[in-house]
Amino acid sequence: MSSAEQYLKPEVIQNIARLDLRAKFIVEGFLTGLHTSPFQGFSVEFSEHRRYNPGDDPKDIDWQVFARTDRIYVKRYQAETNITGYVLMDLSRSMAYTYRQNLTKFDYCICLAAAISYLMVHQQDPVGLITFGEELRQSLPARSRRSHLGNILSVLQQSTPEGETHIGANLQRIAGMIKNRSLLMLMSDLLTDPDEVIDSLRMLRYAGHDVILFHVLDEAEVTFPFSGSVDLVEPESDDHQIVDAAGIRADYLDALNELRTRYREECFSLGADYVALDTSMPFDKALTEYLYQRQARF
Repeated sequence: MSSAEQYLKPEVIQNIARLDLRAKFIVEGFLTGLHTSPFQGFSVEFSEHRRYNPGDDPKDIDWQVFARTDRIYVKRYQAETNITGYVLMDLSRSMAYTYRQNLTKFDYCICLAAAISYLMVHQQDPVGLITFGEELRQSLPARSRRSHLGNILSVLQQSTPEGETHIGANLQRIAGMIKNRSLLMLMSDLLTDPDEVIDSLRMLRYAGHDVILFHVLDEAEVTFPFSGSVDLVEPESDDHQIVDAAGIRADYLDALNELRTRYREECFSLGADYVALDTSMPFDKALTEYLYQRQARF
């Protein structure tokens, strides 16, 4: 396994204490991997170019790129390349759950949020942050300055997952806050009524926003590795239920697959992206989805 791939694995990232270094290592490992993968065209360098089209001004051709690739690209102007993004972070108490991994769902999400923010700022794309639980908690406007990245990381590091969440209601509030078309990246375990979430996603799409839904679960929530009698606790209400793990495993996994399938199909019908993740998965899948969305905008 290459060092770049190592940097994308949660069990390696968890050994790095500082969030800024986690973000840097994730992004640099990811970009290093892109140069040896089929996704070379998604590198930071090419995000500032597009293929030459008849009618383009020949003065805009980047001849250095042509010399390396034998393909004609023109440089985009800043107005063409900038994409405004907002990370929408669920801070409900269920996000603090972990079974075996040292990274909770919340830890995984803030690493992912930090990496995407790092990548956007280094591409000179404005990025903002909105955190929420039952209500909206903190909001940072979208900025592209390097110093703004420090503000985002500071808020992420100081945030604590606690209390309940009202995802649908908060997405409606966010739709009223963000007036200009933006890329909205929701990070949540989605342990709430899916009807309310889907209705709110529909509202965001109707308002012209692009949406990536990162559905992040703990590895144990996806694999259900339990045996014997298990005391299941609803994290946001503290309700307990003792069950026989073997007796409910198949039904549980079927219900989870049905939920993920519903979100995937609903997002597809809305023109939104759905990314199913768990805390054991390398971060490159999520970053690739972000770059796919970025390229699709132009």
